[in-house]
Amino acid sequence: MSTQLTPGKLAGLKAVSDERGVIAAAAMDQRGSLKKALAKEKGADVPDSALEEFKSLVTEVLTKHASAILLDPEYGLPASKRRNGKGLLLAYEKTGYDATLPGRLPDLLDVWSVRRLKEAGADCIKILLYYTPFEKSSINDHKHAWVERIGDECRAHDIPFFLETVGYDVHGEDEKGLAYAKRKPEIVTGSMEEFGKERYGVDVLKVEVPIQMQFVEGTKAFKGEKAYTRAEALEHFRTAASSTHKPFIYLSAGVSNPVFIETLELAAESGVSFNGVLCGRATWKDGIAVYAKQGAKAFEEWLNTEGVKNIENVNNALKAAHSWFDKLGVKAEALV
Repeated sequence: MSTQLTPGKLAGLKAVSDERGVIAAAAMDQRGSLKKALAKEKGADVPDSALEEFKSLVTEVLTKHASAILLDPEYGLPASKRRNGKGLLLAYEKTGYDATLPGRLPDLLDVWSVRRLKEAGADCIKILLYYTPFEKSSINDHKHAWVERIGDECRAHDIPFFLETVGYDVHGEDEKGLAYAKRKPEIVTGSMEEFGKERYGVDVLKVEVPIQMQFVEGTKAFKGEKAYTRAEALEHFRTAASSTHKPFIYLSAGVSNPVFIETLELAAESGVSFNGVLCGRATWKDGIAVYAKQGAKAFEEWLNTEGVKNIENVNNALKAAHSWFDKLGVKAEALV
């Protein structure tokens, strides 16, 4: 199925993609989690200026090897000026969620709107939503309406809408455990199926892979407990991909660079038509301790060596990714 792209949405998608129509984007919109990680390594609280500096260094180095960067408007706007002419996605949601309320309900940044994000230079708008099809219908109804509003806002301002869904366990069980790993394929597939519906106005789905790599028998990441055979894991990739006609890209979900590369290799082996990545921590996470303990100069040196090596590994794995052009019915002449 093809979707008629408006001029603004087409321009925005082109801005964050490479010449093949693959989204090879870096992600640097972490806020609360990044501040905690930096403080833990430093052994003391860090000022907001440290987040701005960290994001600016990541952006300046890694956008030389990426098609775009995802930033937040709270700490990332200085970094957005150092993106080497590459595309810009801006996050619209508040970081984290209120753990005292059930359902991990989402919220938007108070003093921002799609209009303001676009004025700040955004080529695309990104929203993160914690979602599982197994949640109470009253909670998911709330989330569905929330996404509809954002979709309409992005339509009104003719800018692409990237929706990132992150699954969770409704019973509060460990999301890194075996039981959750067995449920994850249904959670990812159900989320992709739901938000691929036209009513939401989502242009690109940013999704988790539908398996947990450490539970896939026969992978390098396997740790001994099996949730799926390799053949079953490949089938989970295919089932999730077939649940939507929308372009979709994978997030790295905080795993190490070698695990993410093996994950993308598995996606390629499954034959699914994924359209790229928005990859954050798998490229720069190991540099947090360097920045916190040795400072900006040492971190910049680390980025130019290890960070670049990490993102080049991802780019190499993206040779298996497919263009979003065909999914959205875009003809070659519209891309010139």
